[in-house]
Amino acid sequence: MATVSFNQNTIEREWLLVDLEGATLGRVASRVAAVLRGKHKPTFTPNADCGDFVVVINADKVKLSGNKMQDKIYYSHSGYLGGLKEMRAEEMLEKHPERLIEKAVKGMLPRGPLGRQQFKKLYVYTGTEHPHAAQQPKTLDLSK
Repeated sequence: MATVSFNQNTIEREWLLVDLEGATLGRVASRVAAVLRGKHKPTFTPNADCGDFVVVINADKVKLSGNKMQDKIYYSHSGYLGGLKEMRAEEMLEKHPERLIEKAVKGMLPRGPLGRQQFKKLYVYTGTEHPHAAQQPKTLDLSK
């Protein structure tokens, strides 16, 4: 029996829709990262981008467990002296809820060119409307 290795040309990609209303951030992020990598498929190849496209809606309705809304801090640095900025999770959820999901998922993807390529297949929106209706995304069940 021969081992079959899949590449960009032999992979079939799907569009999946994830609704975050009432979902917990970490659990959703790990599931979405696995789908972006393609780990849910029997054709998973670690060194190739064989994952699916993921459209996330209702990003502003995600929950965090415990006291993370007040305690979790996201840092960014401008590169200049004294350029460290910090933002609490509740502030980020108010101002930029998409970034909260994107940062959580990006941290679970591999580092390097492959991870950056896989991350480009993630689309996050705050409301229920999204411009990807033409791709006919299937809903992804998060309970599995």
